[in-house]
Amino acid sequence: MMQAVEDSLRRLQTDYIDLYQSHRDDPATPMAETLGAYDELIKQGKVRYIGASNFTAERLAEALDTSKREGLPRYESLQPVYNLVQRADYEQDLEPLCRKEEVGVIPYSSLASGFLSGKYKAGEPLPSSPRASGIQQRYMNDRGFAVLEAVESVATRLNATPAQVSLAWIAARPGMTGPIASATTPDQLRDLIGGIDLKLDDDALATLDKASAWQNGA
Repeated sequence: MMQAVEDSLRRLQTDYIDLYQSHRDDPATPMAETLGAYDELIKQGKVRYIGASNFTAERLAEALDTSKREGLPRYESLQPVYNLVQRADYEQDLEPLCRKEEVGVIPYSSLASGFLSGKYKAGEPLPSSPRASGIQQRYMNDRGFAVLEAVESVATRLNATPAQVSLAWIAARPGMTGPIASATTPDQLRDLIGGIDLKLDDDALATLDKASAWQNGA
């Protein structure tokens, strides 16, 4: 970890990293050992805050308890998979914990790998790429298209794009710091930025919540 930080500082040409994240949990390493290494990096001024990515609620709770008990830095943010199609994993256990412990949430795959941008249509040919194949397997089913239909309906009514609506819905969730979404062109970037200022009304939120509800096992 120490060498990885040094390498990152050199590549970024900076003296410190604002947020350094544990990309995946390592059950084989004691939690106090990992947090102790972060403590040293923070004391050296090379890292300001730390976050966790892809942690279960159980392991995040253990990390937060270890921080309190040992007087070590705590994970100030969580980066989970979260979008209108994939709600259950985060909302069931992680959301209550993050809100209780005031951990910031910066979800990735906010557009479900591009599915919620509206560019994948039922019955239409897919691009020949591994990503398209993964989207087909995960999202291109009855539930996924029902969610997408609701997103597109709200987007039409609000004169917005599906991507903007999908990001605005995440931003409106309690406890959210902000969604992560990637862009490969300037037009995509402008589209995503529009989602920051979009405010969904109660009818829009109700439509999206109903279409994407997971309590039935989705």
